[in-house]
Amino acid sequence: MLVIGLSAGGTPLIKRLLAALPEDYSLAVAIVAHLPQGYESSLAQQLDALTDLPVTEARDKEPIVAGHVYVAPPDYHLLVEKNHPFTLALSGDDPVKSVRPSIDLLFSSAAEVFGASLIAVILSGANSDGADGMAVVKELGGLCIALDPLEAEFSAMPDATIHQVDVDYIVSLEEIISLLISVDEK
Repeated sequence: MLVIGLSAGGTPLIKRLLAALPEDYSLAVAIVAHLPQGYESSLAQQLDALTDLPVTEARDKEPIVAGHVYVAPPDYHLLVEKNHPFTLALSGDDPVKSVRPSIDLLFSSAAEVFGASLIAVILSGANSDGADGMAVVKELGGLCIALDPLEAEFSAMPDATIHQVDVDYIVSLEEIISLLISVDEK
């Protein structure tokens, strides 16, 4: 599974990333994007228009399907559950680091289910959400990728992650795309 976290400045990046993935991409993808409170998101629809992969807003207890992209709905944490089959869960629990959905919660719950089979990516953002979750991904053997802070419109998120976690790659968006495609081809 591939999990991606983004906040301020990340929307153009996630659009480019998803548009570049091949239509036969085999990993399930879960995305947490921070949006203003009460904001009705059209992110899933925008991303769906850019890729041949199916993109939907995640639903509670939805089975995770390979090659499908799930976007966290506004104001809900998105979690991965170790059911059979694996499912997504939505939670209205308190914000984490002042945000809901929380990148940390998505990353850590996915790491607990997928372990070394997980890839986590941090893009642009103006806070530290994602760093704690990335630490869990690293601890459980997953692949950790951070956007080069020099390439981020808002570098706080990749900076915090890099400062806290010995990530596997600190690279440009184009290099992230290449890595994600090459991992899928193995």
